[in-house]
Amino acid sequence: MKQKDRKSMLLSNVFIYTEETIISRGYLKIVDGLIESYGSIEELSADKKRVDKIVEFPNSYKLIPGLIDIHIHGAYNADVMDGTRKALEKMAATLPKEGTTSFLATTMTQEEQEIESALKNAAAYIASQTKFGMAEVLGVHLEGPFITSAKAGAQPLHAIKKPNVELFKKWQNIAGNHIKLVTLAPEEENGLDLVAYLKETGVVASMGHTDALYEDVLRGIEAGVSHVTHLYNGMRGLHHRDPGVAGAALLHKELLIEMIVDGIHIHPQVVNLTYQQKGKEGIVLITDSMRAKWMDDGVSSLGGQKVIVKDGKALLENGSLAGSTLKMDEGVRNIMNYTGCSLEDAVYMGSYNPAKQLGILHKKGSIKKGKDADLAILNKDNEVVMTICNGEIAYNKLEEM
Repeated sequence: MKQKDRKSMLLSNVFIYTEETIISRGYLKIVDGLIESYGSIEELSADKKRVDKIVEFPNSYKLIPGLIDIHIHGAYNADVMDGTRKALEKMAATLPKEGTTSFLATTMTQEEQEIESALKNAAAYIASQTKFGMAEVLGVHLEGPFITSAKAGAQPLHAIKKPNVELFKKWQNIAGNHIKLVTLAPEEENGLDLVAYLKETGVVASMGHTDALYEDVLRGIEAGVSHVTHLYNGMRGLHHRDPGVAGAALLHKELLIEMIVDGIHIHPQVVNLTYQQKGKEGIVLITDSMRAKWMDDGVSSLGGQKVIVKDGKALLENGSLAGSTLKMDEGVRNIMNYTGCSLEDAVYMGSYNPAKQLGILHKKGSIKKGKDADLAILNKDNEVVMTICNGEIAYNKLEEM
């Protein structure tokens, strides 16, 4: 591509949370969707100012890497299980409002044909997505149906299946090899066989909706489990005579744990306790949000089940939590409030860790030269005012003001 054809943008007068340090009153230059350079404004030469667009921010604004949500079912009345391109487009267009620049389209326990329809749709969408000006679908998180009925939560009982390597192979083929993470119960029959196959093929094996004993977890880790789906929710909890899945997750550094930090799914002080035990290196922030996110309270649905949403809390008619309406930037602010951690550490849990777990740290998850220009700009209250996806502005609250 010729120099004159290259799209370029300069972001100026921001605190930049790079992979190495925090730059006060910094600049960042984007060329062709990639981060070309950054540094202190004092280092900004006339040559670097030759760009197509310059955006200068008020004092105290912060530039962070875009957030990566590896567990999200839906938003704005759209759900991955709708199995339509429109649903994924709606999610991809909405999520930048919360600073999310990429995500895993997350399925749920349903009949085979419904899962296959969602997988086929995701594969087709990923193959043709523009990647510019919208959040990018990085792949699929297959949540269920290889789980246990004892810890099903909002996953429909009738569609739960025993872990099955051959069925997974079929689904991975339908998904165009885009299934990146699988939530399963390793204690179920053939569970460890599936875990081993996932590890062998580079797919993240995650324990979730599981009633595993501590000893089962150890066997799972040995087979290749490296992740825990929404810690504390849908699993055997911590008891002083039975560490369970939750206790094992806190003890073993091999396990990266997800947390829904909405103040509903986990008590704020349990979030604090978990952070003290796992540190920023062991936690990934997720939303586990469903279609009611970015919608008003009222009646919604999840997997064909009626959901009542009141004050942002989503419940099935039987009282079970039905995912969340949490936004990623809210999760960032909440974990800072609950634990006292810094924005730098919260971003590590919301961007760096998910990218590392998915094996894409070479292009996403932090601000570094040559990486995708997936960025979010926060105001002094850590609220999102602008989001850039692959070098293009996807959300700009400043224009609304």
